[in-house]
Amino acid sequence: MKSSDFGKVAVLMGGNSAEREVSLKSGHAVLNALIAQQIDAFAFDPAERPITDLLSLGVDRAFIVLHGRGGEDGAMQGALQSLNVPYTGSAVLGCALAMDKVRTKQIWQSLHLPVAPSIVIRVGSAQWDAAQILKQLGDKVIVKPALEGSSIGMSVASEAGELDAAIREALRYQSDVLVERWINGKEYTVALLNDEALPVIRLQTPHQFYDFSAKYQANDTQYHCPAGLSDEDEGYLRHLAVLAFSAIDGRGWGRIDAMRDDEGQWFLLEANAVPGMTEKSLVPMAAKQYGLSFEQLVWNILAQTLEQ
Repeated sequence: MKSSDFGKVAVLMGGNSAEREVSLKSGHAVLNALIAQQIDAFAFDPAERPITDLLSLGVDRAFIVLHGRGGEDGAMQGALQSLNVPYTGSAVLGCALAMDKVRTKQIWQSLHLPVAPSIVIRVGSAQWDAAQILKQLGDKVIVKPALEGSSIGMSVASEAGELDAAIREALRYQSDVLVERWINGKEYTVALLNDEALPVIRLQTPHQFYDFSAKYQANDTQYHCPAGLSDEDEGYLRHLAVLAFSAIDGRGWGRIDAMRDDEGQWFLLEANAVPGMTEKSLVPMAAKQYGLSFEQLVWNILAQTLEQ
């Protein structure tokens, strides 16, 4: 395969979501890696020009590095399909499901994959019983807007007033809200590439949880790869990640986040259809442990579009 086989490649980055700045960092990293391999690639920000410009620009394929709504939720994938432009990653259904933490969890539950107990506050709700929720789920919970990534809008609560405020904050993001039992334990992530799970990464942060700051700003977040698991546990989690990604029609590449509590029980957290590709991102880290450089990873992901 030669670089010329790809033709003209638009690297879609930026967009209008709450993750715009992260997307721009990811996008420029991908763009530089493509150009370094003599691929005819350029940056395209759908927040600054209509997606139909891809046709007049003579684009042959798109590398999607748009995080969050409008880029990771199936909307952009559907637009590209209607324009007949091949693109990287999961298709419309897989992206729409991965973006929605509530629907993802419902599918995993239906397949008896391990998830933490939770309740859903529907968008537009004005009343809920915070004390009853804590009684049902435990003394501590984590609150998540269903349609945001990068831990945006997430918070932890351990008493009724705190939970009430956390739900109201999460509802500001105009989506359902997932209130989930707090899991005491270690957090892991599994990158997926071509239907294969890459080496597991264990995340360690002094923050209460792996929040936006821990992901993109802090210098005290630690990443362990190898993750320190036994061969049996590593194999189990990688297999679980493949099942979880396939369950929501994930394709090409992505990431599954999970936790293991202090009793050794595994819990799936969420799926990512367009994971970060910045210098602090997890998929490139796992790929490096697997034996792929960042440039090789990007080439590999783009090569998937040749099969469409």
